[in-house]
Amino acid sequence: MPQVLTTNAQILCAHLTPAAKNPPLLPLWTIDGGTVLVEGDSGTFSACPSIFPCGVYVLSSMGLNATEIVTKKVILVTDFNISASGLPITMIETHPVIDNTTPVPIPDGQPAPPLPPELADNVKPVVTSSVSTLGFSHSGNAPPTNSVTFSLVSDHPMRWLLTQIDEPEGHTNDRTDSQPTGMTITPGGGQWNVSPLNLALELTAGFMGTLAVGDHRFFLTGVSQRGLSNFAEVVLTVTA
Repeated sequence: MPQVLTTNAQILCAHLTPAAKNPPLLPLWTIDGGTVLVEGDSGTFSACPSIFPCGVYVLSSMGLNATEIVTKKVILVTDFNISASGLPITMIETHPVIDNTTPVPIPDGQPAPPLPPELADNVKPVVTSSVSTLGFSHSGNAPPTNSVTFSLVSDHPMRWLLTQIDEPEGHTNDRTDSQPTGMTITPGGGQWNVSPLNLALELTAGFMGTLAVGDHRFFLTGVSQRGLSNFAEVVLTVTA
């Protein structure tokens, strides 16, 4: 299993900005002087350079380990977590302490069983897009459609997320499970159980015409069963 997460870890937003960590909820276990972090521990990306900054994060466990501190799950460095922007965060540790527990109890006196291949996978998914930039003109109401194909590859895939960040309006939307009229992603639903997987995103003029002038970013994030992630970004620039 991976390392447990401590306050000594480097926690980065999607724009590679380090977080300022809030005081840990349960400062009861330390490793190399760092407090072990649990579900609910949080921090802020105050220096994120994005026009729509990543803001805060609140840690949650994927439930792949059994270690708890006062009934709260200990966080692993590979537990998939996102910031307030909806984009994944990266956690980097250097200490040698790993967590060999499993959600299913191990009989007393027995060693931990070998990790199944999906939990021993340390390779991030590969996520690519057919284009990186798109355009739309309000005055010409053109083009009538914009299309992107995202390709995802992993030996042990789990799920994907589609996030839309509208810089002019200053808000973010999760488009994984449902999309507004004029936006479709096929196949939908966020399930990723075959690899490679191709996802087709289509934006019609009816949808793009509702967007304010400026940049609108679409992030497709792929997550493996281990919790490792990667994403591809496509920028739609809307002009007057």
